[in-house]
Amino acid sequence: MHEEGNHRASTFVDIHTHHPRLGVLSPTMAGIHPWDADKGNASPDLAACDIIGETGLDYACEVDRGVQRELFEWHLSEAERLRKPIVLHVVKTFEEVMTILVKHKIEGVVFHGFIGSMEQANRAIDRGYYLSFGERSLRSPKSRFVAEQIPLDRLFCETDDNPNIAIEQIYESIATLRGIRVEVLAEQLEQNYYRVIHRR
Repeated sequence: MHEEGNHRASTFVDIHTHHPRLGVLSPTMAGIHPWDADKGNASPDLAACDIIGETGLDYACEVDRGVQRELFEWHLSEAERLRKPIVLHVVKTFEEVMTILVKHKIEGVVFHGFIGSMEQANRAIDRGYYLSFGERSLRSPKSRFVAEQIPLDRLFCETDDNPNIAIEQIYESIATLRGIRVEVLAEQLEQNYYRVIHRR
């Protein structure tokens, strides 16, 4: 985006991407994905990253659920100790994740690739959590409705692992859903980013 007069144009935020781009705000991340929970990976340097993740629970994969839960609890304890935000991977585990989260004081919780109901979204938002939407999320009618309805100050956009989609496309889709200008969305999501990552 470009400068207009003395007003600085907002920067696009890609809260969760495997393909960082120059000029787009993307946090550095470290963590062990639940798919890799049983692989005995060396512990990542969580202190050096902006945000811990992605972490969470995925009961659609074959990794032992107890091993996933143990790893998830470790990530949460470290996030609490280091005062770091987290990005969550949640598949068929929303209720369990919400139950586990309430035991920890995490400063910034982002549900990445949110696919869920409005009722689930409201419960997460009532706790001060954030929901992020990407291409997969926006294929789901119920998630599109959530992206249209939730407060802008609880919303993020993402490209995840798709190298063929630009974050600008996700912004355009959500701005169209909500009937607002992309610039309005960008301004708010940049504020959300600094609130989560830099506690501003």
